[in-house]
Amino acid sequence: MNQMRWMLRAKRWAQHPPSAKRVKFTFAIIAACIALYAVEKTIGLPDWMQVERPAKVRLQ
Repeated sequence: MNQMRWMLRAKRWAQHPPSAKRVKFTFAIIAACIALYAVEKTIGLPDWMQVERPAKVRLQ
């Protein structure tokens, strides 16, 4: 049933494509995400954003 839903969505999208403004907005969001990822990989994360692993609890 999921494939049928996607086919109906594709049909609806082909008949009524999104506006140019919405397409530009979507690409702007994707570009912002890629830019944030690139900055994270080149510069790194600040210390306050690092995830600290909790200490292992030993049961005796």
